[in-house]
Amino acid sequence: MADTRFFDRSGPFTLAELAARIKADLADPAHGDRPVYDVAPLDRAGPADLTFLDNPKYVDAFRETKAGAAVLSPKHRDKAPDGMALLLSDDPYRAYALAAQAFYPGSGGSAHFGESEIQGTVHASAKLGEGVVVEPGAVIGEHAEIGAGTIIGANAVVSRGCTIGRHSYIGPNATVSHAMIGDKVIIHPGVQIGQDGFGFAMGLPHHEKVPQLGRVIIQDNVEIGANSTIDRGAGPDTVIGEGTKIDNLVQIGHNVSVGRGCIIVSQTGISGSTVLEDFVVLAARVGVTGHLTIGMGAQIAARSSVIHNVPAGEQWGGTPAKPVSQWRREIVAVQKLGRPKKKN
Repeated sequence: MADTRFFDRSGPFTLAELAARIKADLADPAHGDRPVYDVAPLDRAGPADLTFLDNPKYVDAFRETKAGAAVLSPKHRDKAPDGMALLLSDDPYRAYALAAQAFYPGSGGSAHFGESEIQGTVHASAKLGEGVVVEPGAVIGEHAEIGAGTIIGANAVVSRGCTIGRHSYIGPNATVSHAMIGDKVIIHPGVQIGQDGFGFAMGLPHHEKVPQLGRVIIQDNVEIGANSTIDRGAGPDTVIGEGTKIDNLVQIGHNVSVGRGCIIVSQTGISGSTVLEDFVVLAARVGVTGHLTIGMGAQIAARSSVIHNVPAGEQWGGTPAKPVSQWRREIVAVQKLGRPKKKN
């Protein structure tokens, strides 16, 4: 039940329509014509709402919900209240996310001052596609190109020569320079993309700045959280792969290559020239030193410090990071050392 002052709701949808959208099976086809008007959590849903059950921890709340319909795993269908319409899915949380997207298609980033209006400053040489919104205070630089349906938020800056694809969102106070950005990219407020990488030839009498001559390449369907920074490359480009999701307050250094479908959680820092292969997960406050490779599908536990290459598919944690099984044994050993000795 989103606040309609902030979110525009679509619908209603019939359960048959939703089942097709989210690739779920309608337990009783007779419910296919039943309309659903909104999505809501278990404790707030009413007879016209769709809810979901994924975590077994909430089974008791599910039994008490007033929702008219729910997405859930087939193994939990016997726990549903009488009369509830059921959409069965092997991945209920993902299916519910798709349903919520249907009701709230603009929730990722929407215009604040009106649709299809140019209210900021646009250089005469810039090219804007159909339906582009440029909000007050935003600046579009020389020879920049903005694809159809993209929104540039208030006071955002898209610098000279940058390209942004279709149906993307650049949030208020974000800055994009030396960058090529794909379609359906969401950049939240305050993000800084394409600034100088931290490169110096150190020594006496003073440190010499190394010109950062690369770019930032952000592929399609990437999301970047508020106040994160992505530095441009020193020569090679900094690359963020398709479908990667980056949380708030993340720092990505120059020449870093992030693969497809990676997850990078808040306050993580990745030093220059490191490679994350596809589907890597870095939990909160991970630090990664430079010139490393983290293999495909590897997962790093929160607050870990990575100083060695991580093989594909492994789970590492600790400071310095190591395979999780070894890390846990070390924790247990230290705990034993810290216990007081029993008196005879």
